[in-house]
Amino acid sequence: MSQLLRRGFIAALAPVGVPTADIVVTDDIGDRACAIQVKTRRELGTDGGWHMKAKHEGIRGASLFYVFLSFPADASRLPDAFVIPSMVVADTLHQSHRAWLARPGRGGRPHKDGEMRRLLPDYSKEGMGETHGPGWLEQYRDAWDLLKRAADENASRG
Repeated sequence: MSQLLRRGFIAALAPVGVPTADIVVTDDIGDRACAIQVKTRRELGTDGGWHMKAKHEGIRGASLFYVFLSFPADASRLPDAFVIPSMVVADTLHQSHRAWLARPGRGGRPHKDGEMRRLLPDYSKEGMGETHGPGWLEQYRDAWDLLKRAADENASRG
């Protein structure tokens, strides 16, 4: 929320029980709104990804964004923030999970479908290296301007 406030947005925690948003964001006159779901991880993960679930494949909205935070081991550093539209997250999770299911597992056995998904910084193992290879997340690093653009589009529709 501090990053949003620094950029002139008004940000507040979503009410308890809201299933798709952790933070509600508006501008200073309250008519340009979007919502954010926050996902966090420590920098020292095995695959550098964030835990997600199957339900996230279906959570899509023009004014809904995820902010993926990666907390460094050095507590004096700010976390890395990746601001990603929900439609990009949903499509990426869907494609990568289908690719994972299609690829044989240990001993050539098929993978079993389940609830868990991972948003990864590199999907090369899943055959998605051309579009989601190393560095694909960099376009979303500190991409707070995406929120302003979405808010502006919402205001022009309204």
